[in-house]
Amino acid sequence: MPDFTVKNLMTDVDNAAAERGPDGLEARFARRHMDSDHLGVSYFRYNPNFRTPFGHHHREQEEAYVVVSGSGRMKADDEVVELSQWDVIRVAPAVVRAFEAGPDGLELIAIGNDRPEGGDGEMVQDFWPE
Repeated sequence: MPDFTVKNLMTDVDNAAAERGPDGLEARFARRHMDSDHLGVSYFRYNPNFRTPFGHHHREQEEAYVVVSGSGRMKADDEVVELSQWDVIRVAPAVVRAFEAGPDGLELIAIGNDRPEGGDGEMVQDFWPE
């Protein structure tokens, strides 16, 4: 087996939000497809003006997000940050975060480091209510 892995986020990784997520969100989590002990890479696409009603944070996992297309905003705890294409955002584990797409939508790549067995993400409902 080679010491590298190549996967396509659109064809090799299912849209996890298709069955359980809200309409207007696409989420593809490639961690288990990559054969990596230390990295997770995910893709998120938010329809124009879509805002996630929930946020999330982690006990241990630090994340970075790269805006690959569109624009929008991120709520990080009580602060709202404007985002545009090619912005890179690092978020400490304890910070609750959620995203809102601008008029052209928002596409993000998320990169995470090691995480405990079974994950360490915790959802926060009504974090960014309508």
